Amino acid sequence: MKKTKRFEFKRNPESNEMWVETGLHGKSLLTLASLNKGTAFSEREREEFGLLGKLPFQIESLEEQKTRAYQQYKSFRSNIGRYSFLKNLHNINETLFYRLVRDNLNEMLPIIYTPTVGEAVMRYSEQFLSPRGLYIAYPDRYKMREILRNRTNSDVDILVVSDAEGVLGIGDQGVGGIEIPVAKLMVYTLCAGINPGRYLPVFLDAGTNNKKLLEDPLYLGWRHERVRGEQYDEMVQLFIEAVKEEMPETFLHWEDFGRDNARKNLLKYQNEICSFNDDMQGTAAVALAGLISASKRSGLKFNRQKFVIFGAGTAGLGIADEIVAALVHSGLTKEEAYQHFWCIDKDGLLIDDQDMMDFQRPYACTRESVKGWSADEKGRIALAEVVKQAKPTTLIGCSGVANAFTDDVILSMAENNDRPIIFTLSNPTSRCERVPQDIIRLTEGRALIATGSPFDDVGYKGKVYRIAQSNNALVFPGIGLGIVAIAAKRFTDNMLWAACKALANYSTQDDALLPKLSEAYSVSRQVAFAVARQAIEDGVAEDVDDIWRKIDQVIWEPKYYPYYFKS
Repeated sequence: MKKTKRFEFKRNPESNEMWVETGLHGKSLLTLASLNKGTAFSEREREEFGLLGKLPFQIESLEEQKTRAYQQYKSFRSNIGRYSFLKNLHNINETLFYRLVRDNLNEMLPIIYTPTVGEAVMRYSEQFLSPRGLYIAYPDRYKMREILRNRTNSDVDILVVSDAEGVLGIGDQGVGGIEIPVAKLMVYTLCAGINPGRYLPVFLDAGTNNKKLLEDPLYLGWRHERVRGEQYDEMVQLFIEAVKEEMPETFLHWEDFGRDNARKNLLKYQNEICSFNDDMQGTAAVALAGLISASKRSGLKFNRQKFVIFGAGTAGLGIADEIVAALVHSGLTKEEAYQHFWCIDKDGLLIDDQDMMDFQRPYACTRESVKGWSADEKGRIALAEVVKQAKPTTLIGCSGVANAFTDDVILSMAENNDRPIIFTLSNPTSRCERVPQDIIRLTEGRALIATGSPFDDVGYKGKVYRIAQSNNALVFPGIGLGIVAIAAKRFTDNMLWAACKALANYSTQDDALLPKLSEAYSVSRQVAFAVARQAIEDGVAEDVDDIWRKIDQVIWEPKYYPYYFKS
């Protein structure tokens, strides 16, 4: 069934000029956030669309509206208060929201995205005012196509879906997890210019094992323990089939699925639909780009680095997998590349005689190789012993365990390396393995640092260090833009590697390992071009004469376009 369009963006292919055609008028126009201009509707538009008398007399520019909105934003003292204000603005006037946040990206992205969104997720049912996106609960699994047809936007370029089992560093959050796809799609627009009228957030409600939520009388999700096994797999299969039927050209972004399902879902469906898992692939690409930059600064070639991964789950071993691919590109075999790793899970160092997930097994050390290392009564080898014995050049934290990098661990890294590479990638800030101030102090400013959460600059002995944030916003928006621009049919490993290299090669104006978030828009264009070019080389997209022109043609700017009535 063809979905009726309430409005449509039009573009002149020669001049690239855009306008909007819509049959909405009056209150309907003012209450649709994607079209509402508020006090910026022109005199012609007020007359043509039945808005005379529905707005104050003064006609304002977007810049004037932005000034007022920023003053209102600053009046809130808490981060969650500022989050709520921006969310409300997003629900009232999308264009003003995106212009305000884009022009204050360094300040506001941590409010609408990580880390503040984590608090909003946990308080979702308590503070609920209005829905956004689509909610598909397990009892409605056979109504998938009907639900997808109820989407607001007819044409969907990007769909972000989550089942919220593994949200940030806070775990199973049930229906509150819808805030994560919503936030991710905001970032696609802010950092890459994806048209917000052409995307869709979706929550797959497979239940929750969060006891606090199940007992909460205000909880809005399906009040049931999570379905597992065949029941869960059937739900995901029905979802994929419905997406392929209703939106076959969409780019599917998997987000915050639990460790067991994240990798399984991606591997099962990546050749059926153009799809990408940001927790695995996006996290890995940004971290790898930072590691390549750090390797250059350390003076030690990348293929001679030795890596300890603390937190051998989906994110940690997603990073490890991408490092292995980079090592293979540098000339090593896969077997040789695996020898560069020591990976630590909740039960200590991965050793081949332990029980573990299949995706962890290639990284397991042999028991013989750690003979003589100190272990507890159950044979588990802890982080400090691994760092002492293996003498790694690089330490990466993806554990969600606050302050896991003790003084002894960091001092060992500093003792064994002139420029130790230490990445603390866990979110939110409260879960960071060690704050940058401590790492810089303990290594006397020699450490090469990247963090998952944003941190202020650190001053030490007369020098100021900008702390690079290994933020996925530096890569996934560009990947999506490149795929949408040339309508790629699949997302390949080579395309991910191309995105990583484009980010690693982006020149920063200081000594930090990665660009600032304020540079994300420019970074995304470079990533998009690299991804699109690689897609053509891989045969998953048709060749085009001018990739840059294709990118420019899909970019949406947060400005008011002229409206014309369509009967």
